[in-house]
Amino acid sequence: MNDTPSTPEASGADRHSPGSGTKVRRLLPLTVWLCSDTSATAKTSGQSHGGGSAEGEYCPLHRRTVGHQLARHLITACTREGDLVAEAYTTSEATLAAAAGLGRRAVACVPDFPLARRIRARLDAALPHEVAALAAMRPCRPDQMARGLADHLGQVELVIAAPPPYRHDGQTRRASAGDHRCPVCRTGFWMNSQERFRSFMAAAWQVLRPGGRLAVITTARHEHGRLVDAAPRIIREAAGLRFRYVQHIIAVRVPVEGDTLVVQAEPRGLAELRDVRSRALPPVAKVHADVCLFTKPFPVGRDGDR
Repeated sequence: MNDTPSTPEASGADRHSPGSGTKVRRLLPLTVWLCSDTSATAKTSGQSHGGGSAEGEYCPLHRRTVGHQLARHLITACTREGDLVAEAYTTSEATLAAAAGLGRRAVACVPDFPLARRIRARLDAALPHEVAALAAMRPCRPDQMARGLADHLGQVELVIAAPPPYRHDGQTRRASAGDHRCPVCRTGFWMNSQERFRSFMAAAWQVLRPGGRLAVITTARHEHGRLVDAAPRIIREAAGLRFRYVQHIIAVRVPVEGDTLVVQAEPRGLAELRDVRSRALPPVAKVHADVCLFTKPFPVGRDGDR
């Protein structure tokens, strides 16, 4: 497994070979990152104020939407100290804490006041005051990011987004009645349409500086007996806005011991265990997330993409 991203410049779509009119197809760089959030460095996302696990507060749909380790990987690979990191579809303090801890300025779109208050309390409890001060939140939806960050247009180095899963009809999956304790499910702004996701992508283009990166995190899932993978749609939306697709990252969510992935079944998953001879689909185990990494190109005639 490679823990270092491949060179973005070696990737991309078809390119013309020098001195000829033929196109040369190059494979997109693929990287595997270990992001299990089991180390001591992930304490900001692993402990609640009462000493319990913060993971247990979230429903399976919103658990580890980004995660501390994945946020650290992205921020370290795509930014430098002092750069500005923005997050949309924020569900926890993980990205803000990782950015602030690495000396980056960070701002997140959190339109729900109770969730924003919870995130701020966890940041203040986990980080020194001068470090927590590097992280801020704006009361705007993801599709309103350009308006909410109007004072930072064209200045953001990295935008991180983990949009909610959409059903095949374009609407957001709704939480089940048993997930009422989840701090994200209790909010209403996640029930967005696919059209709002398109608006978010356009807003991300506006806030990013030329050469800045957009990281969109998604996970394939089974729905009504079929596999649903949002990555192709995300890539098409990005291409329509002139983003350049530079890297695909597989973020492994579970610990690795030797050559074994350590997958722990939840109570819901244990209830779905069945005879190995059964023809029914086995219970779903979420072991990784897909990260599509894009860059906003420099204007024509400019070099210096770093």
